[in-house]
Amino acid sequence: MLSFNKKFYSITEYEGFTRGSSQPGYQSLPEKTFDALEAFILANSSESETGTTELLSLTVKRGRGKVITARNYVGLITMKDNTVIEILPKIAGNDISREETKQIFLEMLKSLGDTSFKDFNVSKLNINRMSIYEIFIKMFLEEVSTLVKQGLKSAYDSVEANEQFFKGKLITSQNIKHNLSHHERFFVNYDDFTINRPENRLIKSTLRFLINQTADAQNNKVASQLFGFFEGLEYSGNYDADFMRCNIDRGMSHYEKTISWCRVFLKGNSFTAYSGSEVAVALLFPMEKVFESYVAKQLRKYIGSNYKISIHDKRYHLFDYPSRSFALFPDILLEKEGCIIVLDTKWKLLSENQRYSGISQADMYQMYAYGKKYNATQVVMLYPHTEDVGREISYASDDNVRVGVSFINLRETSGSIISLLQKISS
Repeated sequence: MLSFNKKFYSITEYEGFTRGSSQPGYQSLPEKTFDALEAFILANSSESETGTTELLSLTVKRGRGKVITARNYVGLITMKDNTVIEILPKIAGNDISREETKQIFLEMLKSLGDTSFKDFNVSKLNINRMSIYEIFIKMFLEEVSTLVKQGLKSAYDSVEANEQFFKGKLITSQNIKHNLSHHERFFVNYDDFTINRPENRLIKSTLRFLINQTADAQNNKVASQLFGFFEGLEYSGNYDADFMRCNIDRGMSHYEKTISWCRVFLKGNSFTAYSGSEVAVALLFPMEKVFESYVAKQLRKYIGSNYKISIHDKRYHLFDYPSRSFALFPDILLEKEGCIIVLDTKWKLLSENQRYSGISQADMYQMYAYGKKYNATQVVMLYPHTEDVGREISYASDDNVRVGVSFINLRETSGSIISLLQKISS
């Protein structure tokens, strides 16, 4: 049954929700929905060596009560009460629209290694009309449409059954158990050539799930039409088992993107595993990783053969004795004729109103360590462009460590990357 009564909220990073009553600067969520989202946050916060990981920030503010703020992760959360929360990245620019923000975010997702996102054709999508979730659904349906046109693949499936006719191999123990008084039947094992293979079961299960999830009439229509091509096929009874049995070999390569989308919807796979009884789907992406991946991809596009580029180089540790300890993993390493340049991405909007423009002391310690261990010619921290800092920043120590701060304008990424390469090559 199509759910057109979904309650839709769209916010960007640093924006958020209050519980029940409306407050300046925040959107109000119904108390029950807020409580369910709070439970989701608490169930998915985790401690690590670098601190607490929170999908969203939960705080208590004087005069406002509990507040949930978007931070670190962007994407979408769909609740079982039909609430859809879309979280967009904070892109600098007073005149930037939500449509342009969505377009930039989708372009950034294309840089991820996940097969689902790499072939987004953003120019073909109706950004104005559709939420990120509906765009994801549309992309999946396009893959299934292509698959159906090429023809669904069949495979031999091992069947154990009590049949009226003998075929395959008799299973003696089961035949005695079931047919002692029914000599006209045979308990046998045989191979059946059928489309009832795990890949097709997963696709059918995903279509059924999305028919009930989508609030877009066109997506619902297409999903329902495609569902008809899987008539008579079983649903997946065990997602994990069927994903394990998927065989994407050369003859099945055209299934790869479709199965990747099935994982996104059936398993909630983005970059985060999540738990929570009130959440139907959570597709949340850590912008630190997305930004890093996007910058690395853009660098590869323009760097040519001038530099060797490495991602998360692992050659050094902070200490070497009594054993190698505290591994160093710079985001991006550029090497050319003995010259080493370390680039480290930071997803944070700097501001002149903060001490050191908001650059953290811990991050600068990290840059200093990179400079010393790699004997780097330059260390450059890359932040997203912000109108609150209108200048390049540079630091130098008396023991020859140089750390620069540069900015990537996500509305003009190509120009920013070219300018960065010109600067570090000079």
